Amino acid sequence: MNYWLFKTEPENFSIEDLKNSNNQTTFWDGVRNYRARNIFRDEIKKGDGVLFYHSSTEPLAVMGYCEVVKEGYPDHTQFEKNNIYFDEKAKKENPTWFMVDIKLVKEFNTPVTLDQVRANPKLKNITLLRRGNRLSVMPVTQIEFEEIFKMGN
Repeated sequence: MNYWLFKTEPENFSIEDLKNSNNQTTFWDGVRNYRARNIFRDEIKKGDGVLFYHSSTEPLAVMGYCEVVKEGYPDHTQFEKNNIYFDEKAKKENPTWFMVDIKLVKEFNTPVTLDQVRANPKLKNITLLRRGNRLSVMPVTQIEFEEIFKMGN
């Protein structure tokens, strides 16, 4: 089992939106970065743990924990001409972009803010804190995942 942190801007899709989704499950579409695409396509597996992180808001925080329920498959939005994620170069026989499905397991009792992550010595090496890391999906270690889980509950 691997662990990941998925970033989302809550005005686009929040933990509330996930809670209100059918079966509290959604596809994670719109990833348009090749490194992130490779993670979605090749590395994320069914059963992996996901920390659900609100970015571009106040406070920046991990809001809850999810589980991957479907491994990487072609992101349908790349083929939809009226979609903001449309990619005219993408081909159905050889898709460029991939997505996964996640299911909410638990919304944290208390969101774990970025400041709290920074202040915790057990999280000093978490990818989220590395300068220049702007990926919307990033790996976290089991120890980091468990520490954030404890902090949120």
